[in-house]
Amino acid sequence: MTDKNLASVVFTTEELQKLDEALQNIENVLKGKTFNLTPDERKQYGSIAEQNKLFVNKCKELMEQYPQFVPSFLDKEEFDRDYQARQQIETRLIRLKTITEQLSDTKVLLDNDNYFNSITFYRNVKFLSGQNVPGIKTLYEQLKQFFKGGRKKADV
Repeated sequence: MTDKNLASVVFTTEELQKLDEALQNIENVLKGKTFNLTPDERKQYGSIAEQNKLFVNKCKELMEQYPQFVPSFLDKEEFDRDYQARQQIETRLIRLKTITEQLSDTKVLLDNDNYFNSITFYRNVKFLSGQNVPGIKTLYEQLKQFFKGGRKKADV
């Protein structure tokens, strides 16, 4: 068992409030501007592949250069708004994905630290229970229920 701590993170109350306020601000700005698709709708619309993004970019470029060839039934202004909003969203999505990945990775390390420290505690309680330390049996009984179903690596 290692005593190496993989991550040590502490948030102040002020930092947590700032994070919550920032998230609330994001939610407020996005209200009425974003959509929640059903699983079926996600399948139906999917996402366009990189090759198709290149196609859309080229069409946008050519529509700008040759407006006379844009069909009258195509709402070019709406196309431009959609195109711009998509780019604006993608830029922020990249940032949010980076933040989400960092938070997720940090949580993995913290979970790992907590789990292995809990295993260390459990092993000590199990050892002390075998030594008949007064009051320890109740603790051991509460913890050993998590290791039913055969001998586990952590239950050695």
